[in-house]
Amino acid sequence: MSTVVFTDTALPNVIELRGVNQSYGTTKVIEGLSVLIEQKPNIGQFVAVLGPSGCGKSTLLRYIAGLQKPTSGEVLLYNKPRSDQDRIGMVFQKYSSLPWLTVLENIELGLTFKGVDLHERRKQAIEMLRLVELDGHGDKYAQYPTLSGGQLQRVAIARSLLANPKILLMYEPFGALDIKTRYKMQDSILRIWTELSKKDTSTTVIFVTHDISEAVYLADEIWVMSSAPAHIEHRIRVPFENRTTELKRSPEFQKQVSEIEQIMMTGMH
Repeated sequence: MSTVVFTDTALPNVIELRGVNQSYGTTKVIEGLSVLIEQKPNIGQFVAVLGPSGCGKSTLLRYIAGLQKPTSGEVLLYNKPRSDQDRIGMVFQKYSSLPWLTVLENIELGLTFKGVDLHERRKQAIEMLRLVELDGHGDKYAQYPTLSGGQLQRVAIARSLLANPKILLMYEPFGALDIKTRYKMQDSILRIWTELSKKDTSTTVIFVTHDISEAVYLADEIWVMSSAPAHIEHRIRVPFENRTTELKRSPEFQKQVSEIEQIMMTGMH
């Protein structure tokens, strides 16, 4: 079993899993899973997670979100054990907006639960509305077909970011979209992530996908999980800085995608 070792440097720790194991009865599904995401100066990290179906990608997100506890091992956020008080944004493949609320009411939902007064939460929601390019849609109900699939996902992203912008977990968020909208949403999430970083609101994103090209385009680091019992088998740093449509057509991009495809086809255990 080849397991990637994450080195703890002097940078602050954001997310850490130590020796995590998950069993259901006598079946081991995750074994010796240890990962570390540190805080880069003035910017968050964007990590994409790849792996075969059933390897535990969604379980990894549930650990961090606090929706599941491992059989053994530790889950830490900012060097402290994960607790029920931690609030982390999560965007799923299926649209998760509440259709009986308007777009603005959906976006400010987390602040409503926190008891933030109407004036302040509406002010922050309107700013987030601008960030996800939904100006003019705030008073519409968050439902299809009033809004398109891509717009509904932007509502979900805005709500998650406004509730807690430091960590955002995304599970196949663009998987249900048509290819044109999917590409547009990829550019949108990169733009939002970059703009938040400029405001000193560094956001760590963990993005689960089955699309290798999407992972290479979005992430600055890719983790490849093994088959069960799962662990991180490959850790790949993506060298690209300027993410544009032209990048996807470049030989360097295609080479990176091809190399990861080879890993996925022949290197998984």
